[in-house]
Amino acid sequence: MELWPWLTAALLLLLLLVQLSDTAKFYAKITLYCALCFSVSIVAAAVCLLRHGGRTVENMSIISWFVRTFKYVYGLRFDVKGRQKLTVGHPCVIISNHQSILDMMGLMEILPERCVQIAKRELLFMGPVGLIMYLGGVFFINRQRSQTAMTVMAEVGERMARENLKVWIYPEGTRNDNGDLLPFKKGAFYLAVQAQVPIIPVVYSSFSSFYDPKTKRFTSGTIKVEVLDAIPTCGLTIDDIPELMDTCHQAMRTTFLHISKTPQENGATTSPGAQPAQ
Repeated sequence: MELWPWLTAALLLLLLLVQLSDTAKFYAKITLYCALCFSVSIVAAAVCLLRHGGRTVENMSIISWFVRTFKYVYGLRFDVKGRQKLTVGHPCVIISNHQSILDMMGLMEILPERCVQIAKRELLFMGPVGLIMYLGGVFFINRQRSQTAMTVMAEVGERMARENLKVWIYPEGTRNDNGDLLPFKKGAFYLAVQAQVPIIPVVYSSFSSFYDPKTKRFTSGTIKVEVLDAIPTCGLTIDDIPELMDTCHQAMRTTFLHISKTPQENGATTSPGAQPAQ
């Protein structure tokens, strides 16, 4: 039996569903996003290997170039304020809020030179995506084994000074689309204090106006990004980490609610505060 008529009919039906159903559009766009991530990772990995021959932070500029093209596919625009604050010539820890799988686009949109990320170890085994992260110099930690994670963080601190690296961390520790910030984990702050480098907070506005997995909405939109002033850690010790976490959390939460125009539930104005990792 000839298969082409059936394949054509299935394709036409899929196109019709995408046109008629917001849910179908949502899943089609998510599927395309995943496909782009995997296919671009393969191409970018080849370019990185040809250009630099292996694992190096210099590959991040290549990866960033590829990922920045995604916004044109999805009709997204980034309105960035304070970008110049990231162009410092010394090591620092950059922290930002973490909302969804789309965060990678926001990260690569403003990624400064010589900046790498810290990611969960499971991502290393995601085929070409894990490979390109490895080639870009990403540090992988096993969050289930705190002693191993602390060892990696100590290594990161040493390499920051030795190689003049900036390190990007999501202090919430997981994706969060509830319209507010989760309490922060202490890893990023421990690293900054240990290395005696400043913390630069970066805040992305809520994606909820164009991206909402609960209602299956995924349209075009504008993401506001604000880079806050650096917070010094020189002279601070481990005992100062709780106050440092709270300072960063309050500054980022205030900015997030302002640029997102997200109403606080029940008129609450107090911060849920920052708590150490479990």
